[in-house]
Formats: sequence, C-alpha cells, structure tokens
Amino acid sequence: MSHYQHHVFICTNLREDGSPCCQQHNAQKMRDYMKKRSKTLGLVRSGQARINTAGCLNRCDLGPVMVVYPEAVWYSFVDKEDIDEILEEHLVKGKIVDRLNIDSDSQC
Repeated sequence: MSHYQHHVFICTNLREDGSPCCQQHNAQKMRDYMKKRSKTLGLVRSGQARINTAGCLNRCDLGPVMVVYPEAVWYSFVDKEDIDEILEEHLVKGKIVDRLNIDSDSQC
C-alpha cells in the first residue's frame, strides 16, 4: 500500500534555450500554491496527497502540466482556480476534472 493515496508531479522545467516549457507558464508558482493549499486542506497529514516537483515530463506543448498517480491522469492548468478544482474534485472527491484532463477526448 502506498504511503499517499495520490502522488502529484508538477513539471517546473525551464529550458535554457527558450523553447516551450512549463516554467514559462508560472509552473513553479502554481506548484507552490498547490503544495500550500494541500497542506491547508489537510491532504498531506491525512495521507491523501503528496505534491512534488518534477523535471521535464516531455509534454511541453500542452504545458504547464502535472500528472496524478496512481491513476496516471494528466492535467494542464492555467491559474489558482484550476489548481483548486483539481484539489477539490480529484484529490478530495476522487473525480477526474475532464475539462483540464489533457488525455480526454474533449481536449484533443
């Protein structure tokens, strides 16, 4: 059994050559916000979620991106409202946020 119910990896990669990357979309700021909110919501303490930084996840054209395991659900996000929705719907309620899911048919 995993120590956490959900493990979230947020790409914060910055490409030195200026090519598209998640960091160009404030990925580090959004990661910091998500980590703080997850603690405020008690998700870390309860073992529901762990928020981590990831290097390049190789989906820069869809950035910024994160992946939630064990479900392997990929999300793109824009702002704090998107982060809050992922926290509340996916990590708390267990429901995938279709509008932010970059692997769903609605995003293709």
